[in-house]
Amino acid sequence: MNIDDKPVLILASGSPRREQLLREMGLRFVVVRPDDVEELEGGLAPEVLAVHNAQRKARAVAGTRRDALVLGADTIVVLDGVVYGKPRDMTEAEAMLGRLAGRVHEVFTGVCLVCRVRGVEKSFWDRTRVWMKALSASEIKEYFQKVNPLDKAGAYAAQEHGGTIIERIEGSFSNVMGLPVERLREALISL
Repeated sequence: MNIDDKPVLILASGSPRREQLLREMGLRFVVVRPDDVEELEGGLAPEVLAVHNAQRKARAVAGTRRDALVLGADTIVVLDGVVYGKPRDMTEAEAMLGRLAGRVHEVFTGVCLVCRVRGVEKSFWDRTRVWMKALSASEIKEYFQKVNPLDKAGAYAAQEHGGTIIERIEGSFSNVMGLPVERLREALISL
């Protein structure tokens, strides 16, 4: 198969961090945000929830682009069985990061790859443990002056001033950013 036979890769996401990670992988892709895809926020095991939302995004875009390989992803933060997605406003962001501060939580990212023309769909997930530093309310406000928390699960970004709030990470750093590139690379090779 020559390069012209490969389907176009579409990222079914509006996440600039996922775009950055795909560029760093050396992949050529286009971005198509999935329209009217309602994400579930609970009621399932975290890994199932993340994969389910990733599938919804990928399938929505694959339905309109049958010739493409579509990548959907969803990232959630889980603490004590409670799922934290993107905060709705700064008050919720401050409360969210305040609950995570000084504790260990898990970040789950579900990934779905769909290529309708080839009849392929592959889904997987990854989990990373994150130890947050203890943070005062003023430290949280200071962090938010540097980082916009409203488009980030858990109201933080490991790649943006993460050293000021994160003590350590066990697992994939890119997973915390929103895409487990190690697992994605393996999945793309297997396809």
